Amino acid sequence: MTTTAPRASKDSSSYTADNIQVLEGLEAVRRRPGMYIGSTDQRGLHHLVFEVVDNSIDEAMAGYCDRIEITIEPTGHVAVQDNGRGIPVGKVAKTGLSAVETVLTVLHAGGKFGGGGYKVSGGLHGVGASVVNALSSELQVEVRQGSAIYKQSYKRGAPQDTLKKSGTTKADDTGTMIRFLADDEVFETLDYDFERLAQRFREMAYLTRGVMIKFVDLRGDGQERSYYFDSGIEAFVRQINSTRGPLHPDPIYVQHETENAMVEVAFQYNATFGEVLYSFANAINTIDGGSHVTGFRSALTRVLNEHARRAKLLKDTDPNLTGDDVREGLAAVISVKLSEPQFEGQTKTRLGNPEVKGLVESAVAAGLAQTLEENPGIARRIVEKALTASRAREAARRARDLVQRKGVLEGSNLPGKLADCSENDPAQCELYIVEGDSAGGSAKMARDRRTQAVLPLRGKILNVEKSRLDKMLENEQIRNIITALGTGFGNDFTTDKLRYHKIVIMTDADVDGAHIRTLLLTFFYRFMPEIISAGHLYIAQPPLYSITRGRNVTWLFDERAREQYFKDHSDKGISIQRYKGLGEMNAEQLWETTMNPTNRALLRVEVNDAETADDLFNTLMGDDVAPRKKFITTHALEATLDV
Repeated sequence: MTTTAPRASKDSSSYTADNIQVLEGLEAVRRRPGMYIGSTDQRGLHHLVFEVVDNSIDEAMAGYCDRIEITIEPTGHVAVQDNGRGIPVGKVAKTGLSAVETVLTVLHAGGKFGGGGYKVSGGLHGVGASVVNALSSELQVEVRQGSAIYKQSYKRGAPQDTLKKSGTTKADDTGTMIRFLADDEVFETLDYDFERLAQRFREMAYLTRGVMIKFVDLRGDGQERSYYFDSGIEAFVRQINSTRGPLHPDPIYVQHETENAMVEVAFQYNATFGEVLYSFANAINTIDGGSHVTGFRSALTRVLNEHARRAKLLKDTDPNLTGDDVREGLAAVISVKLSEPQFEGQTKTRLGNPEVKGLVESAVAAGLAQTLEENPGIARRIVEKALTASRAREAARRARDLVQRKGVLEGSNLPGKLADCSENDPAQCELYIVEGDSAGGSAKMARDRRTQAVLPLRGKILNVEKSRLDKMLENEQIRNIITALGTGFGNDFTTDKLRYHKIVIMTDADVDGAHIRTLLLTFFYRFMPEIISAGHLYIAQPPLYSITRGRNVTWLFDERAREQYFKDHSDKGISIQRYKGLGEMNAEQLWETTMNPTNRALLRVEVNDAETADDLFNTLMGDDVAPRKKFITTHALEATLDV
């Protein structure tokens, strides 16, 4: 059982203008926004929202805030309001400005430096508020503090007035509201994606238990979500395992706190074959792991082996369970909160603090060992699953050794059906993975033989979501893909050996084609995620219709385009052809519409929300029928059907 820590008393005297330290001025943000928010597309637009919300989350992590409200207004303004202590309103000696104006106009100014304002914090290296201000056409700030309400306005980072008292409120009504309009001179789009934002806010609520996050979108028909998790990351793990068949009723939860750090870990085994692990440092998703993940994995492997030996589940002659063995069917969330986090790289994707490994390892080792001793039935189920994984791993090793002895998986003996390209530079090479021999034949005739290779597949590949590694390596279609890519597999995998920097999935525009595409995406997501994260995987967009008027041909790629065409044109004197398969197009048509780099439209596969992607693959391709039926029923009206 877990309890929510009591909310700290909001004594604003503990957070004053003296806590605000100035590191350097605000320059060049508008000139080079990508340096500060990554990009100026929708991802960068969302980053503005996250930076403002991160400041409120910092108040919550410090124990001073338990409610955050985010609103997207019909005008495109975004308002973020919390009930924290409120940004200090006094003057900062070094700038001569109010702390509010300093935070909003000076880069690297905030309560996150020197430990004066926050014990732990996230945010973009402390520059979040000022960057949001600089990249907004207008911004208003309202602070409720000391029974007073203070307001100030900005345009493109420049203050339009001074911070002024504009009213009174109750003594316990404290907090900050920032309302901004992203600058259309900077951003390519001002269209916020409700679902993507909502997923991130749900993640924040999991990681900051006891905080209510309410998200309201007033555009269009309006949408609203509220998130509150009293059990925090335990609820996160339960959600991950909700469709995976947990092996034991409750997640194993470990918490440990020192003067400068807090460690929280929750994990639970399930009936699947993969590992799902999310790691965070100060509520920032460390997608590349780091010292906290290393510590967790070390403790897990060591303690399970020690228990298995003591319980005689491993014989004296048996080798130890490996890390891969003990992580099969594991769902885990690791969250550390540090006063001085050391992130590797500007994007904060890997935690570098060396001391964190020992903290996490000792905490998890103690908590797991106690759980296993007190719950021998759970311990046996976990160890037996790892032993089964060990046997499957050994079978997979034998299968891999067998095919490698035959030259397969190493790239030295390429698949017979592969029509390779002549270019030797992988950066210039493309591999089209094509459904069926007929479409493969058209693609081989259509391609640019210098840079484009074609690998036809015979029917549907194995569903790897339901298969262990040894069964997967017995599948000829999957072996052909691995061999053609040249990356090796498993422990031998390396993207440095990748023979093609564009891998294009090209399937028919029908239900079977969509199924094959999903099977291929599942394979890459589960066993070669590095190819996706490096931006090498694409989906081709073959046309669905051709409209011929005299000698002019118009290609339409979906039903919406067809409907729009007939709204804009008379239907006299034209002929329309529906293409159900790639094989129905001749080589010239396939080249012109789908393979010619000048004309084609490729969709790059990206994973913006790992939790959602993982749940989706498990729902669509896993063993549990009920969630898949519910998904199909819910999204049936969005589907395009071939009748």
